[in-house]
Amino acid sequence: MIKVILQAPKPIMPFCEPARDLRLQNAPLWLHQRNLLAPYVTREVELKPGMRMPPLREPTLVYRDNLFFDEDYIRVFMAEARKRRNAVRAAFSADDPAFREHALPLSTSYTPAGSVYLADLWYYPKGPVADVEPLVIDLQSREIGYYHVPTYMADQTGDLLFQVPLRSLIAIDSWVHVFIADVVFGLFGRGARFEKHLSESLGFKLGILSKALYEGRQLLECSELVKVGRNCVIDPRAVIHGPTTIGDNVTINAGAVIENCIIGNNVNVSQDVQLMLSVVGDGAFLPFRAALFMTTVMENSMIAQNTCLQMCVVGRNTFIGAGNTFTDYNLVPAPLRALDGQGKLGVSNRPVMGGAVGHNCRIGSGLVIYPSRTIESDVVLAASKERRVIDRDVHFEDSDHHHFKSGRLHRALYHRQKDKDLESW
Repeated sequence: MIKVILQAPKPIMPFCEPARDLRLQNAPLWLHQRNLLAPYVTREVELKPGMRMPPLREPTLVYRDNLFFDEDYIRVFMAEARKRRNAVRAAFSADDPAFREHALPLSTSYTPAGSVYLADLWYYPKGPVADVEPLVIDLQSREIGYYHVPTYMADQTGDLLFQVPLRSLIAIDSWVHVFIADVVFGLFGRGARFEKHLSESLGFKLGILSKALYEGRQLLECSELVKVGRNCVIDPRAVIHGPTTIGDNVTINAGAVIENCIIGNNVNVSQDVQLMLSVVGDGAFLPFRAALFMTTVMENSMIAQNTCLQMCVVGRNTFIGAGNTFTDYNLVPAPLRALDGQGKLGVSNRPVMGGAVGHNCRIGSGLVIYPSRTIESDVVLAASKERRVIDRDVHFEDSDHHHFKSGRLHRALYHRQKDKDLESW
């Protein structure tokens, strides 16, 4: 079977690059797609916007390169599509809670068609044709709470909830969708599948229990749930609960607490670092007492000591200084808005949400960033007497390095004029 990749070149802000190049589950999206589709296809063709579909007369899978999907969804989609023997297009029911609550807000990639929404994923058994029918795959959503808070912060029960799918498909049109794909559909989904397997399979449950007894560890700490790569140095006083995946050449120091995370290769986790439901990219450095909660940090970034990030997305090669706080709760009784697929502010449908920092940023110490604010790639941002609180999006034009450059130029011109005045005197 051949696959045809449709490019989605529109950049995702504040990262200023297409979704295919962003990391999800600690892998570039294009590589994540390729790995999951490798069992089904043997060749591929990539089409830029405006290019015509090549004439094909063989089974063909067509998808847009801003789609995030998991193995469970693709397996069911391919099985159902082949059964029908007709051309099909992936679709969501408008009543599916995971799609309605998490995928649809801020998105521009879905096409409404009656009671369903069509996604940019097609299967053609005999090559592309005009007539296709929608194929709705049940995402098997489960309602899972993640905060128990006072009732004025949530509904009457005081619970903040995610609709977690056991099968995931979402178009990445906004930085918020990166958060959803990594945390809600990714880490929460992995945990939900683990709990389902545990409750349905006695053999699976006994296998984990026997492994924990053999290793002399608690159930959530055994090697069946905590996968550790090669050449890792992990202090015995660190607490690591699964399901967690740790890459190669990772150092985890004393007092670190890690729960249900993905940690890449060559990561350094210092003393007393707190990681929960987070994705930490290759080469990241987390000094002592840094804290990540439901946060994605892409490759080669550093989150300095005493900095707290909640429900945030941080790009690659970014430094966030000590003592910064990314808040996630809107004190004003109004819905949180975030950048949508058109680069405009739209309702995020999230009662609590952190912020996003682009690639190659340098963020100084002691800042407080309001919920859902973004800092664009390549920005240098330093705290000052006038600015300690970031209450609006920061663009490249607002970067402090422009002011630093103009200040240096002003000083250079001043000294040059002073030298001329001395010479003339």
